[in-house]
Amino acid sequence: MSLYCAALCPPGAYAQETVRQVISIDEMFALADQNSKSLRPYTTGIHEAHEAVNVAKNARLPEIDASLSFSYLGDGYITDRNFSNGMNVPIPSFGNNFAVEVSQVIYSGGAISAGIEIAKLQERNAQLGLETSRNNIRFQLVGYYLDLFKQQNLLQVYEKNIEQTKQVLKDIQAKGNEGIVLKNDITRYELLLANLELARTQIQNTITILNNNLITTLGLSDNIQIIPQMPDVGALRATPLQQQPFLPIGNEQYWTNTADENSPDLKRLSLAMEINQHQDKIIKSERLPKLALFAGNHLDGPITIEVPPINKNFNYWYAGIGVKYKVSSLYETKKSANRHKFTIQRTKEQYDDAKEQTGLAIKADYIRYLESYKLVETQRIASLLANQNYAVVSNRYKNDMALITDMLDASNAQLSAEVQLSNAQINIVFNYYKLLYISGTL
Repeated sequence: MSLYCAALCPPGAYAQETVRQVISIDEMFALADQNSKSLRPYTTGIHEAHEAVNVAKNARLPEIDASLSFSYLGDGYITDRNFSNGMNVPIPSFGNNFAVEVSQVIYSGGAISAGIEIAKLQERNAQLGLETSRNNIRFQLVGYYLDLFKQQNLLQVYEKNIEQTKQVLKDIQAKGNEGIVLKNDITRYELLLANLELARTQIQNTITILNNNLITTLGLSDNIQIIPQMPDVGALRATPLQQQPFLPIGNEQYWTNTADENSPDLKRLSLAMEINQHQDKIIKSERLPKLALFAGNHLDGPITIEVPPINKNFNYWYAGIGVKYKVSSLYETKKSANRHKFTIQRTKEQYDDAKEQTGLAIKADYIRYLESYKLVETQRIASLLANQNYAVVSNRYKNDMALITDMLDASNAQLSAEVQLSNAQINIVFNYYKLLYISGTL
C-alpha cells in the first residue's frame, strides 16, 4: 500500500513545509553558542584542563605505598670461602612481607607550586581557546548572515528588474506587431530577460547554500529559511535603499585599546609568557635540595638474616626526614636555564608582533569602516540618478525619441546602481563587526 501511494504522490509531497524565521544577529550568536559542534571540543578541553589542575595539586599530598607478598623459600646452602665443606641449611618454606611507607614533601624549591600555577594557566588557556573559537565562528556566521541579507536584497532588485524588463518587452513586442520595432530589438531584450532570470536562479542557489550553512551551524531544522534582521542602532533615511545602519562608535584609539585588552590571541600569548615564567622557576628549582618527611612499617617472616633462619615474623618501623640533592644540576641546570631564556624572549617577541599586527589591522579596518559610509552616500546618489535616468529614457523611448540601446544602457545602469547600493549598506555592518572580531569583543 505504501508503494502504491508513493507511486501516485508527486515528488516532494512528503517534504517539510518551509518555515521563514526572522533571526537577529544576537539570537544567531546565542544559538551558535548552544548548538555549534565546533565549540564542543573546546568545552570538553576546559573540563580536561580543570582536572589537570587537580592532578597537579596531588603533588602536595603525601605519598602512601603499601605492599603485601607471599613467597615460597627454598633451602639454603653454605660453603667455605673456597666452596668446600658445603651443607644444606633448612629454611621455612612459607615467606610473607607486608610494608607501608608514607612520604611527604615539605620543600621542593617551588617546583610544586609552579606546576600548579602552570596547570591553572593552562586551564585559562583552554577557556581562551573556547573564546577564540567562538569569536571565529561568530565572525564566520556574520559573513554568512550578511551575505544572505545581501543576496536576498539582490534577489528583490533582480525581481524588480525582471518585472520591469518583461513590461518593456511586452511594449516592444506590441510595437513589433505594428512593424514599428525591428525583430533584432525584440531579440536583444529577450536576451536581457534571459540573463536576468539566469542571474536570479544563481542568486536563489546562493541563498540556499548560505541558509544551509547557517542552519547547520545553528542546529536548526532543515526546513527553516532564515530571514536576516539588520541591527536597529542608528538613524534611518527616507527610503529603505537609503538607510544607514548606524554611526561610527568610538575612535581609532578606542578600538586599539579594546583590542589590547580583549583580543583572545593577545591574551593567549600573554598567558604563554606567564607559563614560561613559572617554567623558569621549575628549572631553577633543580639546583635546590628537596626535603621530605617519611615513615614506614615492615612485617617480614621468616627471619632469614640469621643462620639458621628463625621461623618467626619480624616487625619494625621507622620515621625521619630525607634530603635529596641532584649534584648533576650544578652543570645541567645552567644550560637548561639559558635555553629557556630564549624561549621567554621568543614568546615576548611573538606577543609584541601580534600586538603590532592587531593594531595595524584595527587602523586599516577602522579606515574601511569610515570609508563605507562615504561609499553608501555615493551609491545612494548614483542609484537616485540611475532611477531618474531610466525614467527619462523610458519616457523618451515610449515617445519614439530614444533607441533600444539607450533603454538597455539605462536598465543596466539602474540595476548596477541598486546592486552596489545594497552591497555598500551591508558593508557598513560587516566592517563594524570586523572591528568587533579583531578587538575580541564579538
